[in-house]
Amino acid sequence: MEDIRIKSKADYQAAYQESVDHPEQFWAKIADTFDWKKPYDKVLEWEFETPDIKWFQGGQINMAENCLDRYLETQPDKTAILWEPNDPNDDNIAWSYKELHHRVCKFANVLKANGIEKGDRVCIYMPMVPHLAVALLACTRIGAIHSVVFAGFSAQSLADRINDSSCKIVLTTDGSFRGNKEIDIKGIVDEGVSKTSSVEKVIVLKRTEKFINMKEGRDVWWDDEMEKVDANCPAEPMDAEDPLFILYTSGSTGKPKGVVHTTAGYMVSTYYTFLNVFQYEDEDVYWCTADIGWITGHSYIVYGPLLAGATTLMFEGIPTWPDAGRFWAIVDKYQVNQLYTAPTAIRSLMANGLEPVARYSLNSLKVIGSVGEPINEEAWKWYHTYIGKGKCPLVDTWWQTENGSILISPIPHVTDIRPMYATNPLPGVQPIILDKDGNEITEPHEEGLLCMKFPWPSIVRTLYGDHDRMRNTYFSTFKGYYFSGDAAKRDNKGRYRIIGRVDDVINVSGHRLGTAELEDAINEHPWVVESAVVGFPHDIKGQGIYAYIITERDIDSQQAFKDEINETVRKEIGPIAKPDIIQVVPGLPKTRSGKIMRRILRKIAEGDISTLGDTSTLLNPDIVDDIVEEATTVNEEQKHAFLKD
Repeated sequence: MEDIRIKSKADYQAAYQESVDHPEQFWAKIADTFDWKKPYDKVLEWEFETPDIKWFQGGQINMAENCLDRYLETQPDKTAILWEPNDPNDDNIAWSYKELHHRVCKFANVLKANGIEKGDRVCIYMPMVPHLAVALLACTRIGAIHSVVFAGFSAQSLADRINDSSCKIVLTTDGSFRGNKEIDIKGIVDEGVSKTSSVEKVIVLKRTEKFINMKEGRDVWWDDEMEKVDANCPAEPMDAEDPLFILYTSGSTGKPKGVVHTTAGYMVSTYYTFLNVFQYEDEDVYWCTADIGWITGHSYIVYGPLLAGATTLMFEGIPTWPDAGRFWAIVDKYQVNQLYTAPTAIRSLMANGLEPVARYSLNSLKVIGSVGEPINEEAWKWYHTYIGKGKCPLVDTWWQTENGSILISPIPHVTDIRPMYATNPLPGVQPIILDKDGNEITEPHEEGLLCMKFPWPSIVRTLYGDHDRMRNTYFSTFKGYYFSGDAAKRDNKGRYRIIGRVDDVINVSGHRLGTAELEDAINEHPWVVESAVVGFPHDIKGQGIYAYIITERDIDSQQAFKDEINETVRKEIGPIAKPDIIQVVPGLPKTRSGKIMRRILRKIAEGDISTLGDTSTLLNPDIVDDIVEEATTVNEEQKHAFLKD
């Protein structure tokens, strides 16, 4: 297999230049390292107008086969997945490539025995157990399209996602452990499935061993089904552009977007970026702390590492339980070489001081990484100094659910690293910064809108069942470009710094939540007339959620009302979406056409009332003064409370 890793600055410059001058030739060399069932006829056909993007047309390939089967002869006994349970006193799991292949083939046959065929959608609502990876790979082996829903989302959010893609089956567990909490996963699934019509079967894995309701004729036990099948399951030939999975992400409207990634292009991009961004070498132990419910977990816990024949670590628990040294204990226990985590986790661990870090050596680490949101300078320096010991390159990666793989990132020991900068585009990625009128910004340090002028293999192909929304969201803002929704700027060396979202999306702990989706949930409360939600700087989560709410009656107990709003949001979306600050307001600042001026609300939430601008043209300018006056008290009381928590 040709080594496609970049080892020097000259390698990077040559690879990047080739990827711009001869993109088809560049990506073909990477694609040719895979086992194809049928060779492709054409590398790329694309246009950003419709849009219509096709990679490796005519070729047939299977993701699971390239993750597992091709390593059965060369490294059958190498550990593929390491699993660290929530409780450090429980037994861990280490599955070899041979054993993982065996389990995947058997579970693929379980899916077939329960009526799943190529093209069917399978919803997966599971905690971070190794069987979750088995579920993904089993789907891809038989050509089923998986839709993983983060197991912290509410029953309603689960139902919405099942209904949008008409999932035929749900894979879940009886429950889960998260820190000192036990969560009734099956109860959430039962409530969610009750609001759907397409689900025929629910397959349940035992994790907590607690009594749960099993609906006769619909619910079956994972282990019982596994006993009924053998491990003979040939991989289904998949066309290069066949859908691989759907993953829902929040947008600027209330309805989540079902991002569709296809087989071959996603495979090529995740493999190439994993090898180069983390400089993975044989026998390394790699750990991404994300949840597989998010794109980071798809690309850099399961697919990217396994395509590269790596040992990938999964962790069920949280970074601060049973104490704030848990991450560092795991690094030392497994001698982790690459650690990929989120700024939110780093900031929460910073708050616990250095004592939990000092107990561990962390000497095995070679590369540390950040994902999910721009990392602030204080967190960057703490992570680099105390976790990386000042010697580990810190790769601050930029990409999105829609991108499928990392687009802008340092390459360790190869390209420049600068705090708070994602730095250089990877080979094959052609970014451009535009002003609001679509003109290219070439001057350094000037902020603009981050776009892409050429497709990469793992670019989103469509939004499930709604291609018009796909075009309107990503390709209509600037003709001929993919618009990321992020603002960015470059320094005088061409290194990119991502500023953050410019649309109505809040990035909470690296997870994107649409303001419309949040407002729809808040408006479910019977006393709420109207609401408006904005993001504001949060010391731990990056962005917090600030909700302005108009009520139809006076509120006797502010705290009781806030608790009710939080419970409403928890039920509609999930705990991650609960507002940090709630302010009851007499009205909202609106234009004469009725549009809420979120810019003003955002400034108030940030405490920056000196730059509100001219409010005289508003339909109700006096309302701004009322909101500002009340916000001072609200900010002091509630910000103190949530920062203390």
